[in-house]
Amino acid sequence: MVLLALQQHLLLQPLCPHSTGQAQQEEQTHSLAQNQALLTPRPSDVLPGYQELLGPSEAGSGCGPGTHKAHPRQTGISAGTAMMRTLPSVYLTIVFLGASLGTTAETGPVVSLKNGKVRGEYMTVKGIEQRVQQYLGIPFARPPVGPLRLAAPQPAEPWEGERDGTRQPHMCIQDPVISQHIVNIMAIEYDLPDVSEDCLYLNVYTPKEAATDEKLPVFFWIHGGGLSMGAASQYDASPLAAYQNMVVVVIQYRLGIVGFLSTGDEHAPGNWGFLDQIAALKWVQENIESFGGDPQSVTIAGESAGGISASILTLSPLAKGLFHRAIFQSGVATLGTYTTKEPLVIAKVVANLTECDCTTNEQLVKCIREKTEEDLVNATKKMKTFMGATVDGVFLKDLAEELLKSKEVQKVPVLLGVTNHEFGWILPSSFAPPGWSEGFNRQSAMSIMNIFYPAGASGVNNLIADEYFKDAKTPEDIRDGFTEMLGDLFMVLPVIKVAGYHRDAGAPVYMYEFQHRPEMHKETRPSFVKSDHADDIGFIFGSCFWNGHIKITGTVTEEEEKLCKTMMAYWANFARTGSPNGEELILWPLYDQKEEYMELGLKQVVAQSLKKDKVHFMTVLLPQKLHGLAAAASRGN
Repeated sequence: MVLLALQQHLLLQPLCPHSTGQAQQEEQTHSLAQNQALLTPRPSDVLPGYQELLGPSEAGSGCGPGTHKAHPRQTGISAGTAMMRTLPSVYLTIVFLGASLGTTAETGPVVSLKNGKVRGEYMTVKGIEQRVQQYLGIPFARPPVGPLRLAAPQPAEPWEGERDGTRQPHMCIQDPVISQHIVNIMAIEYDLPDVSEDCLYLNVYTPKEAATDEKLPVFFWIHGGGLSMGAASQYDASPLAAYQNMVVVVIQYRLGIVGFLSTGDEHAPGNWGFLDQIAALKWVQENIESFGGDPQSVTIAGESAGGISASILTLSPLAKGLFHRAIFQSGVATLGTYTTKEPLVIAKVVANLTECDCTTNEQLVKCIREKTEEDLVNATKKMKTFMGATVDGVFLKDLAEELLKSKEVQKVPVLLGVTNHEFGWILPSSFAPPGWSEGFNRQSAMSIMNIFYPAGASGVNNLIADEYFKDAKTPEDIRDGFTEMLGDLFMVLPVIKVAGYHRDAGAPVYMYEFQHRPEMHKETRPSFVKSDHADDIGFIFGSCFWNGHIKITGTVTEEEEKLCKTMMAYWANFARTGSPNGEELILWPLYDQKEEYMELGLKQVVAQSLKKDKVHFMTVLLPQKLHGLAAAASRGN
């Protein structure tokens, strides 16, 4: 579920360890600043005029000899240490987990697909008699191993007999320690599948009694996890399918190094994980009618990195015609550096972590392809940077911001939004000083801010802090202002901006702010935390009515059950018609020039101009202040 590309400027300096023929074997001690360098976003993504005032940035110039010094390689990282060092990326990409493994006693249903037959199982959910057919682990592409590592996905091969569709697929390559940690902190109990490179599978949920001549809308879910973790098994879509009479597809895609490594040329163009998503969409077009689904009514949706993915797919010519509506939850294509024209910078990091020679791009790719799966998992555990889309001229023609500005986007209906405390608890718990939840002073807040925005330490960060701390009188006030500031800079303001881009391109847009704090977290989070990142996912998937393998250890109230039904109805209506509105629901207005949006909680309220004062500060007042500083500095010289 989580999220964002808070890309690093400090960490992206590791260089080719073998370009001089010998790897460095030094241990590296990480200071707080070094550990948090990975969280440094590009200020220009959220602050207009920022980059122009700061001057041009430095970028890597290629993966060849003599370009950089060798970077010391990390060694001897224990599982616990790896977990702690990776917590920031985890907390930015957390996914609301859930799985459904229970069955009824009768023989499972069988569906005939293009490549063969699959036997699934019947599922029940709480509060409704409607059962669901669940089909797990259906291959939509060949295993991306051997020569298919770092290559475009290939169509799945046919099989003989009935394929077992009752077992969750293996998770794609990721750090299993971190994945298990997510389960432990989410007030649920869930057994994760093993990790494997053979992971291009999807799960399908469809109402059991769906008539073959009735085509149901298709909800195509892309999991979150920073493009570095997550799995289809983390979701149980049975309630959504049962209560809303729709087909739900939950996919997997390659992650991290094998999902997004690019050398920017023919040796590794990159975007493998996104191409997997497109391959899954093509599979839907060819097979979904067998489940009662309508291939002409497909809604792509996702949260955090899944929202980023769905947002990027609306910009790719390769995805044109494969979907008809889009939902971005707490993630859009413009976040951080999730799209880049300079993939070699991160390729050098990968070369360092895998101990591969990157004298030439061809050598680097060859070396990565020869690594064992265990080697890749170990490298993933050390990875401190997010990887994303590369501008390759095929999947992506330009940076996301530029494509949106020029209205080069599929003009499909869009529903998007955020929670009202995106960085309220999980993220700051990973990097803030001990005792931060009790409050801290401005100096401590600025120390962290200067790590996030090192280029702004000379004054820009103080201007931002002045805005968010202007009414602070206590350490608790500074804490609250700090968490709001992070959420706005790295999530809320980019989402608002992207909503405007799609609206101005002529697409119908609906925006929301989710405001409910789940009761299940009452004992695990402080009272000041409102709706944290990913708190909306459980309500969209109807977690109140899960009846399978997943166990919620916290409390679910009757009011929350009603909210589950409301959220599922809004999302399903949008998937059916392109509008979330329906019977017995509060009317949700379009996001037009009036900027109306829906506040979603135990009560639903229409509001206007989300974060109006902060948007004005970032887009008008701050640029004016920055230009004033630049002019004063110029006169002084």
